[in-house]
Amino acid sequence: MAALACAALLAAGVAGGAQAGCGARPDPCRIAGGEYHAALPPGGGPAPPVVLFLHGAGSTGAAVMRNDSLVKPVLERGYAVIAPTGSRRFGGGAGRSWNFYPGWDGRDEAAFLHATVADAAERMGTAPDRVLLAGFSAGGFMVTYLACSSPGAFAAFAPVSGGFWRPHPAGCAGPVRLFHTHGWRDTTVPLEGRFLGGGRYQQGDIMAGLEIWRRANGCADQRPDGFDETGIFLRRRWDSCDPGSALELALFPGGHMVPRGWADMVLDWFEGLPPPP
Repeated sequence: MAALACAALLAAGVAGGAQAGCGARPDPCRIAGGEYHAALPPGGGPAPPVVLFLHGAGSTGAAVMRNDSLVKPVLERGYAVIAPTGSRRFGGGAGRSWNFYPGWDGRDEAAFLHATVADAAERMGTAPDRVLLAGFSAGGFMVTYLACSSPGAFAAFAPVSGGFWRPHPAGCAGPVRLFHTHGWRDTTVPLEGRFLGGGRYQQGDIMAGLEIWRRANGCADQRPDGFDETGIFLRRRWDSCDPGSALELALFPGGHMVPRGWADMVLDWFEGLPPPP
């Protein structure tokens, strides 16, 4: 089902770079149920915060670590990068996807991601309570559903080019701290959604998803409270919401990708969040 359900999703764009393994070791970190790759920021230091990044369908954690435009700016800002590999087979190769849709059989991804964070904290001294969960495409779907069901599981959430599938959830737990990024020209996961698998599955509407997040956050109005521009990104945010929540959307003119500049923009947002109540 996984290959059919995610049939048109692309893996995260990969640029040349050294593959990170398990910190200083070349092989991935292996735990019960799966594996992850990790890299620590230069210069050491105690308990670095973490960007836990979930790859797109057909990719792996190792491929994420080769994406210099994503990984390098995160490391340079003092964060560790942890890139686990999904559990669902995708196609005939080594690529994987995520068990994101409610009711699918397979690995409990939330439990696996928590085990990943705990293992990295024990092995490498990363901060288990300062984790930004981010992901691209199918990884963005995974981030979105975890944010909906368990908004307190991680410090904040940052899906890229991935939201809900139809039928949209009736509601989500809240409050949530979430920054969604999407390409204006994305045809793989369009803003409006699309059918997959000959009509058996349907991606959801990103704007309808934002309405679900506004309800979860108790926002006073549908209208954004603020607008910003950061490089190529057009941003809109909702501030008149429950204490401890945060909600923002950034659109960029490209297609299905993690664009350059995303990491610094999202980390600026993450670092500017007020502490949870």
